Amino acid sequence: MSFYQRYSGLGNKFCVSDTPMMARDNQSFKPELLLWNERVSTELAIPLEKPSAHSYLSGQLPLPGVDAVALAYSGHQFGHFNPTLGDGRAHLIGCFDDAQGQPYDLQIKGSGATPFSRGGDGLCALGPAVREFVMSQALSALNVPTTECLAVVTTGQQVYRNGALPGAIICRVASSHIRVGSFQFLALHEDLAGLKSLMELAIKRYFTEIKEQGDERIVAFLKAVCKKQVTLIVHWLRVGFIHGVMNTDNTLVGGETIDYGPCAMLEAFDFEMVYSSIDKHGRYAFGQQPNIASWNCARLAESLLPLFSVEQSKAVAMFSEVLAEFSKDFNLAYQNMWAQKLGLLDWRDTDAALLSELLTLLNSEHLDYTNTFAALSNSLLELPYSCFVIPDALQSWYQKWQTRVAEYDREHIAQLMCSMNPAIIPRNALVEQIISDYYQHNDSSLLKEWLPLLQHPYRYQEYEHRYLAATTDAYYKTFCGT
Repeated sequence: MSFYQRYSGLGNKFCVSDTPMMARDNQSFKPELLLWNERVSTELAIPLEKPSAHSYLSGQLPLPGVDAVALAYSGHQFGHFNPTLGDGRAHLIGCFDDAQGQPYDLQIKGSGATPFSRGGDGLCALGPAVREFVMSQALSALNVPTTECLAVVTTGQQVYRNGALPGAIICRVASSHIRVGSFQFLALHEDLAGLKSLMELAIKRYFTEIKEQGDERIVAFLKAVCKKQVTLIVHWLRVGFIHGVMNTDNTLVGGETIDYGPCAMLEAFDFEMVYSSIDKHGRYAFGQQPNIASWNCARLAESLLPLFSVEQSKAVAMFSEVLAEFSKDFNLAYQNMWAQKLGLLDWRDTDAALLSELLTLLNSEHLDYTNTFAALSNSLLELPYSCFVIPDALQSWYQKWQTRVAEYDREHIAQLMCSMNPAIIPRNALVEQIISDYYQHNDSSLLKEWLPLLQHPYRYQEYEHRYLAATTDAYYKTFCGT
């Protein structure tokens, strides 16, 4: 298996050759492999040997036969358009095909300044690297579509972020890095050939079912991207994930989670919950994520308009129909999500009131989102586990719910609910503790004990209290990795 570069055909403005910092100055760096994702390495048959991986995944050595590049993209950041963003602290070091012939990117983050750094140093501290390693594995195990973190490599250098911190490089594995912002960049530069080529790359990777040609092909592509985004957002809502920075440059058209900077898990239920320190106005709050996904798809539609052969007004009308379908598709998937979380095999008009009452109680009583649904699921098991308890504030509602599900086969809906409602999630306080452990000791016994549990989040069993406890910090905030 060999490495190659699959974006070079889009031109040197989009795919810019650039050498990682460690390759430019490898005398002062001491790369060491700190964390390694054996599952991803094995499942994708990544053609790297673990003992020598640190040299390639730090950027110290190029992968055989391919040069590193930085990809350009534009993006709406918190609603404001930035024409030239791009990989400001990342290098795409190569692509490879898995055993099924599907392409994947290997990207390293924290590998130094690129032409898109805008004055930044292009480096990454150890903490954000550890966060991505933990969170991406946790979401993958939760069955949420996501990019993966193959490894964390320490650099032996200091990174200055309100003081000196140990530096690290993350290796991300992604089925592609084709973003909404990628299309925005090519549209901005009026690169119609590039737009068409990028769309075809995405279709080849994700949407081989699209057989239409001409204008209908463009419409089918947007429709397929919208459906991917609906699926992703419903998964986020199901498990309580808050991305924190849903800019168009962080929206992959393949519908996978990317960028684990200011992300967090919802604990006390609140649709308006925001953990990101940079989301001052709640644009990317937990309950706003569906609206933002739809908004981001509209920005993709705008970028694709130049490809149409019909006049723009007709193209806009065609796209408007697709974007209207987004809401219909989401509402249906959203209702189905709640039905499955509650073990309702058929949705009835009265179920909306039952759900509304539950969500109101969750919010007013500040109940933990994950633990509440885990307790409901657990209560149907033949031998329930004592660590999951129905909150006192829900007892009256719980009786109504029990009456509602009594007509179903108890074992069947217990299996359904336990497959939809995780027993364990990457708790915010524990993620922070692991980051602290690595800053202090370059190791974490907590991670060694906890990660195997996170890799089986739907396994109901007795858990230590610390694995189920929400953070007690009322002002808990997460920060961008830069």
